[in-house]
Amino acid sequence: MSNTASILSSPIEYLKGVGPLRADLLKKELGIFTFNDLLEHFPYRHLDKTKITPIGQITMHMEYVQVAGRLIDFEVVGERKGKRLIAHIRDSSGTMELTWFQGISWVQKMLAIGEEFLVFGKLGFFMGKPQIVHPELEVRTAYNADGKSLLEPIYPATEKLKVRGLNGRNIAKLTAALLPQLHPNDLPENLPAHILNKLKFPSRYHAYFSIHFPADQEQYEAALRRLKFEELFIAQLRMGMIKSNRHRFSKGVVFDKVGDLFNNFYNHHLPFQLTGAQKRVLKEIRQDTARGHQMNRLLQGDVGSGKTIVALLSMLLAADNGYQSCLMAPTEILAQQHFNSLSNLLREMPLTVKLLTGSTKKKEREKILDDLQSGNIQLIVGTHALIEDPVQFQNLGLAIVDEQHRFGVAQRAELQTKGKLPPHVLVMTATPIPRTMAMTAYGDLDYSVMDELPPGRKPVTTVHRNETARPSIMDFVRKEIAKGRQAYFIYPLIEESSKMDFENLMKGYEEVKAFFPEPQFYISMVHGKQKPDVKDTNMMRFKTNDTQIMVATTVIEVGVDVPNASVMVMESAERFGLSQLHQLRGRVGRGSEQSFCILLTGNKLTNDARERLKIMCATNDGFLIAEKDLDLRGPGDIEGTRQSGTLNFKLASIVQDKEILEQAKIFSDELLQNDPDLSSAENLLLKSYLLLKKGKTEWSKVA
Repeated sequence: MSNTASILSSPIEYLKGVGPLRADLLKKELGIFTFNDLLEHFPYRHLDKTKITPIGQITMHMEYVQVAGRLIDFEVVGERKGKRLIAHIRDSSGTMELTWFQGISWVQKMLAIGEEFLVFGKLGFFMGKPQIVHPELEVRTAYNADGKSLLEPIYPATEKLKVRGLNGRNIAKLTAALLPQLHPNDLPENLPAHILNKLKFPSRYHAYFSIHFPADQEQYEAALRRLKFEELFIAQLRMGMIKSNRHRFSKGVVFDKVGDLFNNFYNHHLPFQLTGAQKRVLKEIRQDTARGHQMNRLLQGDVGSGKTIVALLSMLLAADNGYQSCLMAPTEILAQQHFNSLSNLLREMPLTVKLLTGSTKKKEREKILDDLQSGNIQLIVGTHALIEDPVQFQNLGLAIVDEQHRFGVAQRAELQTKGKLPPHVLVMTATPIPRTMAMTAYGDLDYSVMDELPPGRKPVTTVHRNETARPSIMDFVRKEIAKGRQAYFIYPLIEESSKMDFENLMKGYEEVKAFFPEPQFYISMVHGKQKPDVKDTNMMRFKTNDTQIMVATTVIEVGVDVPNASVMVMESAERFGLSQLHQLRGRVGRGSEQSFCILLTGNKLTNDARERLKIMCATNDGFLIAEKDLDLRGPGDIEGTRQSGTLNFKLASIVQDKEILEQAKIFSDELLQNDPDLSSAENLLLKSYLLLKKGKTEWSKVA
């Protein structure tokens, strides 16, 4: 066992000042089990004890201040909910009020009249005088033993820890007890020398010291940048190695010819000219599938960019080479829709296309299973029913997964076992993925972007209106219907309050009915509580224009294709996320007529909601919207970030640290290009670090 393993893997209870009781708390509250966990529990800021503002010089423009002064009095006033602790500190220039509404008894124990305190917090003013509510407070000891001023680390802690005497400052004491026990070989270097030199990074050992107890701000920032880079670089390297090994060693079926089926369809049955983006993606797929290695490609295309045609042409390529294809969709509605559009496009072609879902009747299912095994079916569309054990192919060559974020990795892996050689895999998503997320969460896949709309499509005009405009909105919808068009009214759906949502939907349905009475107008309603056959019937009635209006929840978010629908009214639009608003808007604007999306909200909006609506009205570009969504919400909330934990970096953020991520990607790509197995002397440290961490990080479990 190496020295690294012995010290940093020591149980946390063995650290001086911890013991069994504190160890239990640290494990439960912060997930700190070992010395290494404590080392990687990083401070969220540092208190610069040298920067002290005299109370008399505080102005309204300041946001946070640090003051030092003597406590002159404190008292608890008010009762129950109005109870608060008020204290005053004074320095040579003035007096300041400090107030606490919570943890009063705990704070009282700290306070002693006449004691010098260092106080930090967000500045407020009460009756024109400066005040800090819930300040950070400590007895003032401004210098350490050798007389240098300190940047003191403040660590994340929980209320439970604070009550038990383990606040952010006590955790700092534990970290201060740990660091002197470490030697450079406990934190061996894992970055190659040329990267350290080029980027002027401190060593790994010094970076860990400086991120906890830096001598100054400059030293802290250098350590932080180095450790952020390390996280992102290692993540890029892992992903890059998975991709590189697949390109070099994976066996895959070979599609070496473009034959009659592809050419016949392309020249005689293609419903429209392909966009430049579609042609580029097809070329990438043709190159991938001809190399003899398995393709694993992510195709992200904005709403309406024509991914289905690319999927179909890829399936024809497989058929020309004697292989079967399957297209797996997350819902029966979407599978049915793909089946209908593929059958329609291929009606003149000598190919058999079938549909397999949970509701396929037993007799028909048995026939499909036989025909798949004998090779009589060349293309099959289905739900996850396709990956069940009884489904056996004669020679599956291409598996296409639509809206991939709705399937788990394990479900996709099942598809790999359905061919003699692993089939080529194309995963498609209509949810544009921000570039930084594609580089991290999907870095092991090759990815293609379709950012062009087919010719003849017009951008959807989007406007934001509030409740007072409802009568004029209804008039507008009536005029569109008079032109022969159709309209959606969409209501939000939040599972936790599904009863309330259902009531809102029914109320909305009655309201729409009052504006659009039968027999002049007919309305379909679709929501999650309906039986599948009722839902399908109502969707079909709207699709065939038997009904002019569809009142629905977000059930229709993905894949409902009604080119004649030209208006969408989103009720309570402030309750939707940005990506969801964009996905829903994609249900209109699918024909050649001008389409409209009306975001209807109440009068009171949060700043975030206002920002989302502003972005929606300003652009139809899904990639720009995805970037903004990432900036507003952060990666944790964005649907489709692959597996939970994939983006759980301790220090780096793919939102704030885009520039470091780009840099890490360039260096990792260059390194793998020159030394794909990390076998050179300079990269052996890196290789041993990756082996040491294997299986211990989320990164090693990806793909």
